[in-house]
Amino acid sequence: MFQFRQFNEIPPVIRNLLLANGVFFLAQNVFPWFNDLFALHFYTSPLYKPWQIITHMFMHGGFSHLFFNMLMLWMFGSILEQVWGSKRFLIFYFFSGIAATLLHTIVIAITYYKNVALLGPNELQIIKDVIVGKKDIYVTIYGQIIYDILSTKTLGASGAIYGVMAAFAYLFPNTILNIYMIFPIKAKYAMGGMILLEFILGTTNIAGDNVAHFAHLGGALMGLILVYYWNKTNRKTLY
Repeated sequence: MFQFRQFNEIPPVIRNLLLANGVFFLAQNVFPWFNDLFALHFYTSPLYKPWQIITHMFMHGGFSHLFFNMLMLWMFGSILEQVWGSKRFLIFYFFSGIAATLLHTIVIAITYYKNVALLGPNELQIIKDVIVGKKDIYVTIYGQIIYDILSTKTLGASGAIYGVMAAFAYLFPNTILNIYMIFPIKAKYAMGGMILLEFILGTTNIAGDNVAHFAHLGGALMGLILVYYWNKTNRKTLY
């Protein structure tokens, strides 16, 4: 069974990521404008800013969201940073997070462009004016879909975290994990099950589900691609 290091031995990149996520979460709850400025919006939204591609990875939708993401980052990311070193881990983390954003955006774009073609004259501009507060809300049924896409905020480190967990499962596939401290399962089976579940949930239209499942899949996929590429000639890091 793999032994995780103690909190007082947290590697520098993990420690700084934990701190940055905590600071961003505090700012979210202190400044009302923070979410609109730094959470990720769809790229045609009037609220979209280029830096959101990075900044949304430090934001969370509640304390439980923050807590579990940071717990996974500490548990699995600490090991990867020890194996790879700080520079490589930091590159890996952001590549996974950006890949998660890209896949999530592609999936949203399919719905967006399918419905935007059905809008009435000038309706897209009306929707954008509504979002920035220039007009009262006025949308058709297709306009409501576009409004939701352009006004919805995406936030969280989950995509990058899924990349971290996928890489850990690849490098240490036989590590025993205790799910909820009850069910022992090897890392490779746990991660495989999580990826399958995310795919099922992502392709199933469940009312009220606001989780970016394809972002999780994008992060996991990039994590696996990077770790496979980095280790195809170095099998010593496999456990």
